[in-house]
Amino acid sequence: MQRKTLIASSVALLGVATTAPAMAADLTISCGAVGAELELCEQGVAAWEEKTGHDVDIVSTPNSSTERLSLYQQILSAQSGDIDVLQIDVVWPGLLANHLLDLHQTLGEKAAQGHFATIVDNNTVDGRLVAMPWFTDAGVLYYRKDLLEKYGFAPPETWQELTETATQIQAKEREAGSEKMWGYVFQGRAYEGLTCNALEWVASNDGGAIVDADGEITIDNPNTASALDLAASWIGEITPQGALNYSEEEARGIFQSGNAVFMRNWPYAWSLTQSDDSKVAGKVGVVKLPHGAEGESAAALGGWNLAVSKYSENPELASQLVAFLTGEPEQKRRAIQAAYNPTLTALYQDEEVLTAVPFFGTLYDTFTNAVARPSAVTGDNYGQVSNAFFNATHSVLSGEQSGAQAVAQLKSELSRIKRRRW
Repeated sequence: MQRKTLIASSVALLGVATTAPAMAADLTISCGAVGAELELCEQGVAAWEEKTGHDVDIVSTPNSSTERLSLYQQILSAQSGDIDVLQIDVVWPGLLANHLLDLHQTLGEKAAQGHFATIVDNNTVDGRLVAMPWFTDAGVLYYRKDLLEKYGFAPPETWQELTETATQIQAKEREAGSEKMWGYVFQGRAYEGLTCNALEWVASNDGGAIVDADGEITIDNPNTASALDLAASWIGEITPQGALNYSEEEARGIFQSGNAVFMRNWPYAWSLTQSDDSKVAGKVGVVKLPHGAEGESAAALGGWNLAVSKYSENPELASQLVAFLTGEPEQKRRAIQAAYNPTLTALYQDEEVLTAVPFFGTLYDTFTNAVARPSAVTGDNYGQVSNAFFNATHSVLSGEQSGAQAVAQLKSELSRIKRRRW
């Protein structure tokens, strides 16, 4: 097993493909590197290599999903067969389907049996199973149990309660000498992660989901505008200015170093906050995200899948690797070792899994009822829709315009995109 970076690999594929040396390995897989992703991928691949005797090269990808998608599109557009297995976001199957193998053909019609039906449906494009579910995600709220108990607060149920609790604890901790303490950290960089955060603010304030199931643009409404304005009020007050450039790992770094009361992140952060080198080990609780005055808690549906490039020279072997990595023993290992949500329903009844990650049981409804981004209804245009949404949101967080101005302008931009049909 060897490791490469996808940036380096893409340069080779796109720039000097005709002179690059032939790869010695039997297969190549691209894996993410957020949190423990890469380490877990390496361990799973090593187990498959030992079982089968085949060799696999691993290429790591950018943490930004926006940058990762761009690289994938470049590589697949070149019809390169050098990357056999790709880790793809839950919103990408429709975008990349034409470049991916139908796994029903190589793994059989029951290949996805036992996985969450919503994800299998999401990964099935025109009757073709273009990716196998690997792990699912939903945004959750991490909080400092010790600090809330110290100052007599319960975990917040509304965004307003979060704002008030964070403000008070931040002030008291700073008075006590913790000058670096902040109230709330999240993913505020202009990228796909901000789309997830902002969708949760909007949906939990009964502001819709950007585009509804019929393809109608719903973003321009007062609830959405006020939700974005509230988020903007956090910047510089309970959220550091630097959060405008935070992705998942920057937010985790602040929280895990003991310098934040609340954090919005994915479940993967749980095991890392409990690690030996974490300053908040044993002091962290996890609950569902707050809601607005007129809405209910909403968690963006996330997660990643494994797909096989249709340009692979070893599609059968690549499919076997996918089946192994997405199978129950591997998903159970990843859940226990690093809190990655399984996509197999049976594992949410597994005592060893629930002992390792207790909130997998208490937040089961959150994981199964997460709010999907409008990738299915907008199809090939989803990338443009998401870019427009996170750029508009970022402009509000940065103080460049109000929530009302941003959503009115966003509606016009989405209307232009829609005229090219989605």
